[in-house]
Amino acid sequence: MTESDLGGVNENTYSYQQATMSSHQQKSSIPNDTIKQLDQFINASPSPWHAVEQAASLLNQQGYTRLDESSGWQLQHGGKYYVIRGESSIVAFSLPSQLDQIPRFNISAAHTDSPCLRIKPNPVIRKDDLSFLGVEVYGGLMIATCADRDLAMAGRVTVEQNGDLHNLLFRQSDASLRLPTLAIHLNREVNEQGLRFDKQTEIPLLCTQADLSDTLNFKSWLAELLNKDNQTSLPASAIESWDICVFDTQQGSRWGKSQEFYANSQLDNLASCHALLSGFLDTQAPDNQINILALFDHEEIGSQSFKGADGPFLGDVLQRLREHLKLSEDTYRASLAKSKMISADMSHAYHPSHSKFYEPEHKLKVNHGPAIKINANQRYASDAPSVAFFQQLCKKANVPYQLAIHRTDLACGSTLGPLASSQLGILTVDVGNPMWSMHSLRESCGTLDHHYLTRVITTFYQGG
Repeated sequence: MTESDLGGVNENTYSYQQATMSSHQQKSSIPNDTIKQLDQFINASPSPWHAVEQAASLLNQQGYTRLDESSGWQLQHGGKYYVIRGESSIVAFSLPSQLDQIPRFNISAAHTDSPCLRIKPNPVIRKDDLSFLGVEVYGGLMIATCADRDLAMAGRVTVEQNGDLHNLLFRQSDASLRLPTLAIHLNREVNEQGLRFDKQTEIPLLCTQADLSDTLNFKSWLAELLNKDNQTSLPASAIESWDICVFDTQQGSRWGKSQEFYANSQLDNLASCHALLSGFLDTQAPDNQINILALFDHEEIGSQSFKGADGPFLGDVLQRLREHLKLSEDTYRASLAKSKMISADMSHAYHPSHSKFYEPEHKLKVNHGPAIKINANQRYASDAPSVAFFQQLCKKANVPYQLAIHRTDLACGSTLGPLASSQLGILTVDVGNPMWSMHSLRESCGTLDHHYLTRVITTFYQGG
């Protein structure tokens, strides 16, 4: 079989053409609301705190009960639960009705954070008669993609009320910030040298021509936004601190001649979060299997935090499950040895106009199925057994897949997979749907691929 027969993927790949349905049948069989649901999820999640709020809302609609980490848990066989840590990481699990031998954990994991600009603690910068807000770069953002776009603020604010501290979420509905560029007449080399910004002096965001002179003025503005979203009447003096992301107000959109592509911000990695969440919600744990979904914050900056994948959050939940299910330490260790984890994070789709940056024999095609990420130096957690496991899972779900590997002469990125699997000792595979413009403020992926990954995850949780 030739490469052209396989749509540009390797011979040992379950290809686009090998799936039972034809390409046309596959496209017409996808529910019209598949991408619409993803679009709603991303548009409602301009920050990782909003993403977890949306996930919790969907879990609540399916009868899941929220647990409090600071209280005792009451669990029942057949029960469905979730727990949130730090408001931007969440672990959900469903218990089987029958648990009569060594159970296994079927776990999928993704991350809720995306590269962005974040508002500084004392943000106001006055330049001549204009006011700017100082920002810090979070993660590996392509700063130039923020230029000349309609930007706004969203995040969480810690406030003091009656002697207690509370966290409130907010988001602006209209654009209030902008990063204007120099005209080409003043920057003649921009097309040859690229659009560049000094991170300290050139990326403060233009905010207003009015007098926004200091942090107290900013707090007053922030209080207005908080009160509008939370139906409160807090004074500016109640605001103690904040975690605020800058986001693009443009909504997601399908594009292409056949509307086969989808563009939005934060596809890396809210698209994976949504696919895992959708597959998780579509299933109930079969006998002797515990289904677990873990969505972590801070992957884009290394995952080393109390709620990141390199922290104790998932392990803490598993230990409490062990205690409530009355598993001995020996049985618990045996359960981990039987378990599997799928780490999902978006992959780099092949771009023919920049072919020199891709491994020639591993060109990931959009709308040709999820990619299995492989790296000899364990930048991804995949190894031969976990790769084979996911390949078999795709075949069972009638979903094509591709094999992804980085050029040998280019540094390879990483994911939360190696970190989470090394914490728990669970066989793990790293996968992700192909996309263009990763870490841009406006990313693109394929509409079919989101459906494919959701279907694989559903099969995984059904006992695959």
